[in-house]
Order: sequence, then C-alpha cells, then structure tokens
Amino acid sequence: MRETRIEKRLIKEIEKIGGKALKFVSPGVTGVPDRIVLLPHGKMIFVELKAPGKKESPMQRYRAKEYRNLGFDVRCIDSVELIIKLIEEVRGYAICTS
Repeated sequence: MRETRIEKRLIKEIEKIGGKALKFVSPGVTGVPDRIVLLPHGKMIFVELKAPGKKESPMQRYRAKEYRNLGFDVRCIDSVELIIKLIEEVRGYAICTS
C-alpha cells in the first residue's frame, strides 16, 4: 500500500468521527508532519504518514520530538491498523457523525 492510500484512509476515518485532517505545509521549515488532525473539543494531533515499513527521516524525528516537548501529540502512521488504533484512542474526544 502506498503512502497516498494511507493518507486518504486517514482523512476518511477522521472525518467519520467529526474531525478534519488538514495538510500541513510550512515553507522554510523542513520535517514537519504531513497532517494536522483536528478533533472535536479542541484535540489536535500531528500525523506523519509513511508507506508501510518506511521510517521517519532524522529531521522528521527531530520535529516530532520538538512538538512533543511542547506538549503536542505526534504520531507516525504506516498502516491501516495504526489508523484504526488512532481512531479507537480518540473516539472519546470525537462526536460520531456517521
């Protein structure tokens, strides 16, 4: 499965529970996560998406650590199983709209 398919599935699953998975681009700042997931009640998660088995680059790991140190939730997802796990974890923050 390619990264783009995982990304599309993440967007679909997040929208099902009333959230948004916005593309995150920050000109001049390398290594930022691919998506900012916004959930009901002010919950926010940065998500780096990868093709199955692929790992974050050193700069992506640096950014993830930097954002975690600021108190943010940062995830790296490389499978549908991890998407489902994320949805199960955050369901308490979300309002089901489907």
